[in-house]
Amino acid sequence: MTIDLSDYEAGDPFDGDYEIELAKLQKRLSHIQTAHIIHKRRAIVAFEGWDAAGKGGVIKRLTAEWDPRYYEVWPISAPTQEELSHHFLWRFWQRLPAQHNIAVFDRTWYGRVLVERVEGYASETDWRRGYAEINDFEAQQVNNGATLIKIFLHVTQKTQDKRLRDRLTHPWKRWKTGMDDFRNRARRADYLDAMHEMFHETDTPHARWTVIDGNNKKAARIAALTAIAEQLEKHVPMVPPELDPEVVKVATEALGKF
Repeated sequence: MTIDLSDYEAGDPFDGDYEIELAKLQKRLSHIQTAHIIHKRRAIVAFEGWDAAGKGGVIKRLTAEWDPRYYEVWPISAPTQEELSHHFLWRFWQRLPAQHNIAVFDRTWYGRVLVERVEGYASETDWRRGYAEINDFEAQQVNNGATLIKIFLHVTQKTQDKRLRDRLTHPWKRWKTGMDDFRNRARRADYLDAMHEMFHETDTPHARWTVIDGNNKKAARIAALTAIAEQLEKHVPMVPPELDPEVVKVATEALGKF
């Protein structure tokens, strides 16, 4: 499937009651996490997208009703010196989920073919080889029983600029922006080229990309959570377990009929 980011720029508002629909989705996602715990399944939810596209807002609402013992959010920034001494995928192997856990990545291994490519942190030989290495890495996770979901949040330059201005003028949002945001903004055309090639090379049958129009925050959150819920449910039984008869017997003696 050819992915063109210009197809995800309408910014249509959410058509419905946002708070009601969000609560329904979060309850559904809570049941999904419970199913992963019960059935010892693993899942990886990977987020990519522009600065200020709303990744953090989606992740906050994705995990709002989850048991914190069984998921981890990994915010990915520049690699440490130790990480630089290994293959670029090494630090992601360290963060893969155990059985009955879900790992959420706020930025991912796609840095190799996005920021490292555009900013010159990786040689052309290295970032071009990165496509096959990433595809192999993702195939290994899926073949080993993990559910892999890849979400890309897209916003126009106009929307991004509006949100960057808001961060600069709001005292409690200033920490969310810095020089990197504006360096990346200045090279938007280069990033668009890298993104479209990334989609072409890594939108594989076992690891499809889901692109979300992020220009309306509420609509984007509902669309992203719906897509994640649907994909997770495909790979885990969504039938609650039967009560253990021995537990029922002991509980009845202790509590009476229930």
